[in-house]
Amino acid sequence: MTLPHEEFNTTPLAYFITFRTYGTWLHGDKRGSVDRFNNRYGTPRLPPNKLREKYERTLLKQPPVRLNMKQRKVVEESIRKECRRRKWIFWVANARTNHVHSVVTADCGSKQARAILKAVATKTLREQGLWQSNRSPWADRGSRRKVYKKKRLMAAIDYVLYDQGE
Repeated sequence: MTLPHEEFNTTPLAYFITFRTYGTWLHGDKRGSVDRFNNRYGTPRLPPNKLREKYERTLLKQPPVRLNMKQRKVVEESIRKECRRRKWIFWVANARTNHVHSVVTADCGSKQARAILKAVATKTLREQGLWQSNRSPWADRGSRRKVYKKKRLMAAIDYVLYDQGE
């Protein structure tokens, strides 16, 4: 049996990268959460837990970060420009009040690509006077999904563009 060429592709077509703003989705949240002990693909999120959420809130080192419209536009443009500068393929970015989605094709690993996008967004926000704190506006880590098939790439782009609400 011959499988389609895509089945043998070990290099991703793109990365679907998501990172949240600091303090806006804590463990115990009613939406559920994922922690380092419960972080397997396809497994359910942790259930809501008001006590854990309250405890997590006491650990915050700064207030939760919500991006305004100007900050969101700057973040999106910084990602676009950084991709151009690095000669990466920029597919799409969508900065929301509490998270950022992007789909990019990069010549490095997904972890490094995510770190670069977060760093350049923070740097640009600071340069434009839209972020004064010495702390990062982002939560630690984030999601990095490798996209191997064209159909999945189109689905990721579609999700970022059209499934984020108003």
